[in-house]
Amino acid sequence: MKQLLTLIAGVIFGIGLTLSGMTDPARVRGFLDIFGDWDPTLAFVMGGALIVMAVAWFIQPKMVKPLVDTTWHLPGTRHIDGKLVGGAALFGVGWGLGGLCPGPAIASLGTAPSPAAIATFVASMLAGMLLHKLVTSKNA
Repeated sequence: MKQLLTLIAGVIFGIGLTLSGMTDPARVRGFLDIFGDWDPTLAFVMGGALIVMAVAWFIQPKMVKPLVDTTWHLPGTRHIDGKLVGGAALFGVGWGLGGLCPGPAIASLGTAPSPAAIATFVASMLAGMLLHKLVTSKNA
């Protein structure tokens, strides 16, 4: 049941990303071009996401456990360190250069006008995750 609900949530998320235009790198770059032909669409998508998360943050403390799991899997710390800042900076640079972040990139695999470019982006993203896992497991 948990896997089915996870799949359904992922499909709904992917459909939302596609319908909102977030799988179009030009739209993301348009949002980042604040001194040129600025496209505010992404701001509305982010605002919608904040509303959904605000509801989740309000409801979660009132629940004993998640609906389809035995415990909550929340971050154990709120500490901001170099790894977090570096990762956020790397994410931002990749997002700005590529025009996609992981969710829209994966959703784009089925809808992209240039599937080779998207597949290369996703492959590079997966290689980066593997490299991070190898580096952090050796340092742990």
